[in-house]
Amino acid sequence: MIKKIVLVFICCIATSFLWAQNSPAQKWVDSVFASLTPDQRIAQLMVVRLSERTSTGILFYDKKVTELVKKYNIGGVCLFQGSPTLQAATVNSLQAIAKTPIMMCIDGENGLGMRFDSIIPLNRQMMMGAVQDETIIYNYGKLVGEQCKRAGIHVNYAPVVDVNNNPNNPVINDRSFGEDKYKVASYGIAYMKGMQDVGVIACAKHFPGHGDVDVDSHKDLPVINKTIAQLDSLEFYPFKQIFKAGIGSVMIAHLSIPAIDNTPNKPTSISYKNVTELMRNKMGYQGLTFTDALEMQGVKKFYPDGEASVESIIAGNDMLCLPGDVPMSIIKIKEAIKKKKLSWADIETHCRKVLVAKYQYGMANLQPVNLTNITADINSNVNAMKKVIAENALTLLNKTDDVFFPLKPNDALTKIAYVSLGTSTDNEFSKKLRSEYKADVFYINYKHDAGRVLSLVELIKKRYKKVIIGVHNYARVPLNNFGISSSAVDLVTQLQNQTNAITFVFGNPYAIKNWCNAKNLVACYEDDTITQNTAFEFLQGKIQAKGKLPVTVCDKYKFGSGLVSSVFFYPWQKPMVLGLTPLSSKALIRLPTMP
Repeated sequence: MIKKIVLVFICCIATSFLWAQNSPAQKWVDSVFASLTPDQRIAQLMVVRLSERTSTGILFYDKKVTELVKKYNIGGVCLFQGSPTLQAATVNSLQAIAKTPIMMCIDGENGLGMRFDSIIPLNRQMMMGAVQDETIIYNYGKLVGEQCKRAGIHVNYAPVVDVNNNPNNPVINDRSFGEDKYKVASYGIAYMKGMQDVGVIACAKHFPGHGDVDVDSHKDLPVINKTIAQLDSLEFYPFKQIFKAGIGSVMIAHLSIPAIDNTPNKPTSISYKNVTELMRNKMGYQGLTFTDALEMQGVKKFYPDGEASVESIIAGNDMLCLPGDVPMSIIKIKEAIKKKKLSWADIETHCRKVLVAKYQYGMANLQPVNLTNITADINSNVNAMKKVIAENALTLLNKTDDVFFPLKPNDALTKIAYVSLGTSTDNEFSKKLRSEYKADVFYINYKHDAGRVLSLVELIKKRYKKVIIGVHNYARVPLNNFGISSSAVDLVTQLQNQTNAITFVFGNPYAIKNWCNAKNLVACYEDDTITQNTAFEFLQGKIQAKGKLPVTVCDKYKFGSGLVSSVFFYPWQKPMVLGLTPLSSKALIRLPTMP
């Protein structure tokens, strides 16, 4: 009885804006709810997948999802793979046959390019964590929201507000803004506001905090053995702040946290103690909740065949993300009602809450997605945003040689070597070094043996005055040192110690732990062409480094490390370029770069 009272209270708070006399919102929700059968009211709480990537390619479930829409009137669909045109056409066809408008969702933490082909992915959150201007994060969120709106998507499962305080985290890691709870909270709120200001529901994830794990919840159930006081001092903080700021929804993680619920193998996603007692009652969050995907082994391993769906609703969740077998889940939920583990009043509470969100975010007046130029429209402004982030995230960690860089035009006469780890062909960075400085490029994979390392070091040491090292194409996750071999680590270390070298690390900054003693060291965070071009501009002195590490990578370089100059680099220019008469044919001057 107490649980039912709490659920009704939650529903009343969440829908209070509707209950003005003769409110159009109230009329719409009442009308839609009355039109639904009992099975359809349950199905309104389910979000099903439209496609998935398999070992044999992408499987599309258009036919299966169409049948679920027609027969059960499911509440939500989650988009994954496919082209923007194909996805938008499918959205239109599903909405056209739906009795109730479908809540279209996507897991697009770094924009639609994270899922759709033909769309350029935006930067991941850890790179944004290196940025020092919060306005950029808001604009990023706004751009992602505009992408979603253009594609007919109503909910984006972002931002990640997990504090990544475990460098070995195999599943969050560079998806987090970093290890500082204050930055994670403020940047999460900025991202959220950007999306919601253009009418897309943001989703804070993964409550109560997925940052301190060493097991991937897609594969098993991670265990976090911390006290409530410890959790409250770190993991809970960003969620509390973003709840206060008005985020539209939250995703509940599959975690085993005995301090919250000591039931063996009971994931937080389906725990009443976590969802209702902790989050609803103690923290006061009454917005929409999504479970993390119920097909993940973190929950499915212990609650198969529709059991997770039942337990999710008992816990107090509103929407069940990827429940698998929808008919089976509906049967199991009705059985739970018969056994009085649930009630139809519970279903009504959650169903009405979902309908409220649909009305709030414009689903009562849907228009078909315009397919004309949709790919170009979604891609517009992406590269400009990536450039802004790259220029503001690039982090100079050490600089011991003022003569070495910025490079000068006459360095083309100097013997320069570019040692490119993890590549076998030119990338944007090596192309620029070749064309502008006549650099010789050495491609090194992560399988070269120690003998090759020694001979290469000796060759480069004898022939070249300046050595530029780029670490490319390593794994995003920390398993096996990101896939960077010990011989590759040794090669970079020897070049750093025995030559005049600068090292650019193009990827997850935690990999910098291998080279913390480098004399000249730059964190670049990602490895796309825009980041490489930005790193090259920095090497030339055209831009200054503005970023700071969002995480601790070693004792020498802790969170917040980064040399940010108070003055701009002055790139070298030939006097005649500036319309001046040189004192000699080799004269160079430095021109201040405008901010």
